[in-house]
Amino acid sequence: MDIKANLEQVKKSFQNPNCKLIAVSKTKPLADLQAAYAAGIRDFGENKVQEIQAKQPEMPADTRWHMIGHLQSNKIKYIAPFIHLIHGVDSFKLLVEIDKQGKKIDRPIPVLLQIHIATEESKFGFDLEELETMLSSLEFNDLTHVQIQGLMGMASFTENQDQIRTEFRGLKQLYEDLKKRTLPSFVNLHELSMGMSGDYQIAQEEGSTMVRIGSSIFGARNYPNS
Repeated sequence: MDIKANLEQVKKSFQNPNCKLIAVSKTKPLADLQAAYAAGIRDFGENKVQEIQAKQPEMPADTRWHMIGHLQSNKIKYIAPFIHLIHGVDSFKLLVEIDKQGKKIDRPIPVLLQIHIATEESKFGFDLEELETMLSSLEFNDLTHVQIQGLMGMASFTENQDQIRTEFRGLKQLYEDLKKRTLPSFVNLHELSMGMSGDYQIAQEEGSTMVRIGSSIFGARNYPNS
């Protein structure tokens, strides 16, 4: 597989050349990450803390690690010192724990709030009521060691492009609405993470600032014992 050629094809297909490309390297061997790095990629997305821990020391220091999977509270401490961005903050409880771990090492940790935009119940994220409750709470204002940089959302797994577009458009509208609000100083919304290998072109058309692409770069995922 020619990872460099795959990357060139992906970038050629971008609707917005300024949109950041997060190379989703979960389950991929270190050699694949090194090939992508050599081709110019610096942002890598992983969904398991153990995998980030194993790969991080083996990659160059300027590699930017993105936690894109569902994050368990008891695992935050392992990535807190170096994680570039946590995409999937889906509860206030998790945000509080990230803040706590950030305080311990005196490092504000950059995060995105994951919003539930899909029809599948299995996907994670705040619904609008939960988001509003959190933003209005006194406890939210007390956070000191998180940096909320934007929103993330995953569209429904469907062939219906109109539905995907509608879901992304709704997230973009929420993002714009929140930017107009007076929120604590640790909220600085400038990232909208939406779009993966199957729908990133629609996501870019609807205003995504970063897309998470794996299979179009690295090929199908490698799962143990499969």
